[in-house]
Amino acid sequence: MKKVAVVTDSTCCLPVELMEKYDICIVPLVIIHKGNSYRDGVDISPSEVYRIMRRRKELPTTSTPSVGDFLNAYWQLSEKAESIVCITLTSLQSKTFEAAVTAKDKAEEVIPETAIEVIDSRAVAGALGFVALEAARIASQGAELTQVVNAAQSMIGRVNLLAMVDTLYYLARTGRIGRAQSWAGSLLNMKPIVEHSPQVGETTPVARPRTTAKAVERMLELMAERVGDSKVHVIAHHADEPEEGERLKAEIASRFDCVELYLTEFTPVMGVHAGPGVLAISSYTE
Repeated sequence: MKKVAVVTDSTCCLPVELMEKYDICIVPLVIIHKGNSYRDGVDISPSEVYRIMRRRKELPTTSTPSVGDFLNAYWQLSEKAESIVCITLTSLQSKTFEAAVTAKDKAEEVIPETAIEVIDSRAVAGALGFVALEAARIASQGAELTQVVNAAQSMIGRVNLLAMVDTLYYLARTGRIGRAQSWAGSLLNMKPIVEHSPQVGETTPVARPRTTAKAVERMLELMAERVGDSKVHVIAHHADEPEEGERLKAEIASRFDCVELYLTEFTPVMGVHAGPGVLAISSYTE
């Protein structure tokens, strides 16, 4: 039995190979469309969700995992680990953290011998993924619960997400746009860039170029400002734009000293809020 198991939610955008290598448990959020519920990344594919989004009719919504979903994950993990660290996306934009905490309280009654810590990452997408990944890497080395918790918390202030949104229509519609709300009515042929950092905790506007090419270039410039000459860990993301995603990954590889570099899709539940066409960069420096 290992000392610490790590669980996170499906918005983490981690590569499958890393989740498998470090035995990271995923609790899926839920996508609701036409009265049917689909587990994020399990019952519906990203391409299916983005096809629905592009029609802009009968748009899907999302729901948090239930308390029971987290409790079931804790129960299963308690059979192979002495303790559990659960890391969720920001509580400022989702009630997932709340569900995970409630499940922890219930778990104290049914699996009292298993210590559980729940952490609000204040992050989204690959930024959340990097927090969970660091915890899992430390756990894989046989670390104690306190050490894993400290490793996760120390990452929260380091991770960052930059994203080019094809349109603000979807973020404005679902209320995820924060201070960029004032842009929503004025951006027609623009490709706005937004940023999400745990220090702020919400999605904020940083630039509004007019083309995808200019937006990608501006994102890379912003990343360079934040990274400097440091070695950097990166996950590039795309929402139903695999060729653009590969180009973005190649540009990152050519411009930065990457310790690790991956390309993943935004999960379907992220696509519901951000819309198709997103290109994004999650990163942190050494």
